[in-house]
Amino acid sequence: MLKIVCQKIFKHRYLITFVGECVGLALALVKSLTVFVADMLKLKSILEPICSSNINEEKHLLPNSSKETMLDPFGASVVADYERLYKEFGIEPFKPLLSKVPNPSFYMRRGIVFGHRDFERILNAMHKHEEFAVLSGIKPTGEFHLGHLMTAKEIIYFQQQGAQTFYCVADIEGYEDNKIPFEKSERIAVDNVADMLALGLDPERSYIYRQSKEIRVKDLAIIFGRAVTLATMKAIYGERHIGLYLSALIQAGDILLPELEEFGGPKPTIIPVGVDQDPHIRLTRDLAQKFHRKYKFIPPSSTYHKLMKGLDGSPKMSKRQMNYFTLHDSPETITQRISNAFTGGRATIKEQRELGGIPEICPVYEMCLFHFVEDDDDIIKIYHDCKTGKLLCGEHKKQTIETVLKFVKEHRRKKKKFIDKAREVLQLE
Repeated sequence: MLKIVCQKIFKHRYLITFVGECVGLALALVKSLTVFVADMLKLKSILEPICSSNINEEKHLLPNSSKETMLDPFGASVVADYERLYKEFGIEPFKPLLSKVPNPSFYMRRGIVFGHRDFERILNAMHKHEEFAVLSGIKPTGEFHLGHLMTAKEIIYFQQQGAQTFYCVADIEGYEDNKIPFEKSERIAVDNVADMLALGLDPERSYIYRQSKEIRVKDLAIIFGRAVTLATMKAIYGERHIGLYLSALIQAGDILLPELEEFGGPKPTIIPVGVDQDPHIRLTRDLAQKFHRKYKFIPPSSTYHKLMKGLDGSPKMSKRQMNYFTLHDSPETITQRISNAFTGGRATIKEQRELGGIPEICPVYEMCLFHFVEDDDDIIKIYHDCKTGKLLCGEHKKQTIETVLKFVKEHRRKKKKFIDKAREVLQLE
């Protein structure tokens, strides 16, 4: 009998080996699944404090992962992945140029300014001490907020690097996009310009104007209208009312204004903006080429900064959601907004100490990164202390509130001194 059994085993030895291998693979699979389940449970412990919020925080961890990137200067922009902008829109990464910038701003150093178009022209002018200009502006719809603050600091930075400076109050866009009457936007403009002067813009080295009062800008818009079809405007901006298309042509006039003979003729011009404004840049660069023979325009250069999150963790600050604060808000309002802000923290102090926070998704950390902590070593320490659990969210909010309130108090003190100057530069009685 034993001999027969041995013969059968020998006869089917390959099958037995195969079955054994299958069993081994099955055991390995079970082991892998066990590890996977353990990892998922660990991930669940990380995400629970976020998902348990009254906001659906999945969309904050990956804000637009299910959406395509969309840049809309007149509406809600969606940036699922900043890296994709290089391929989809032809924006160039800024980082390779950083070492060539003589005195980079902290926005540049920290990667907040992440992209550009033809910034090499500006670098060349800076290195050779040749003439160049900077232009940006504000839509006068209300008080200065952190988004305005970012662009303001960028304009002032380029002015300090020697740029001829142009600051536009986009009151025509305010009317066409936000239905702000010109009488109201005039009052808001005084306040906005006073903010700029308080932040350090030198009015003696700046041309500050309102779109509605700058006839050269409107003349350029009329001339440009002959070179743009309705199909082109729809392709860039989508289906809009004619007023917004007109506003876009006027903004092209703004951007190319520094290159008119009255301001010294064609020169490299840098437009520092949020990436949601790129459609205006693309349109204007195309128009500059179309009208090169007549005006000798040099296509404008641009830098792009990332968009700040709302205090509720949503992808962008929004008046509709009131997920931000202005430099005009009361200390109580600012304190309340920051205190109630979403964070990348854990459900309990114990978990925070053990697991650390997630500063990458925290708007309070981002606020410090973008604006209120200028020393790079200090912001690195905040990031590290958060990641290692040394810094708790409540502690960081308290620190941030103190820093912000100190800044706002000092800013308001300076601003009061510039109200009359703001009215003067806007040519108001």
